[in-house]
Amino acid sequence: MTTLLNPYLPFGGTARAALEFYASVFGGDLEISSFGDAGFEMPEGVPGPPAENVMHGSLTTPQGFTVMASDSSDAEAGGVEGKPAIGLTGDEEATLSGWFTALSEGGVVDVPFEKAPWGDIYGQVTDRFGVRWLVNCTNA
Repeated sequence: MTTLLNPYLPFGGTARAALEFYASVFGGDLEISSFGDAGFEMPEGVPGPPAENVMHGSLTTPQGFTVMASDSSDAEAGGVEGKPAIGLTGDEEATLSGWFTALSEGGVVDVPFEKAPWGDIYGQVTDRFGVRWLVNCTNA
């Protein structure tokens, strides 16, 4: 049975910076291929993505989850507004709190990381790339 689910985030030119930021938060192995690296070329006269834009990026974390991203022509400039949020759930409060704080740098705390009505510790942050993170600690 396959139970792995990995978010794939579209960005409008900031995928490399976002993935590098997430690597600084979560650690892990980061692989990035640009359109130029892949030899991606549009037919003559058809505008294509800048060669330095990310065709595919993947961050595999020590915790076992993977975040993938690319610079999509369909992405709204400045982030992924209106796209689904990413949830981080676990029972290690120090780890989750550290991630929440790191993701908050340059972003906006929508809901502080604190005791929630359902008994867990919960917080919500929109990072500097416009991605919304829902952080829930079940060991409250």
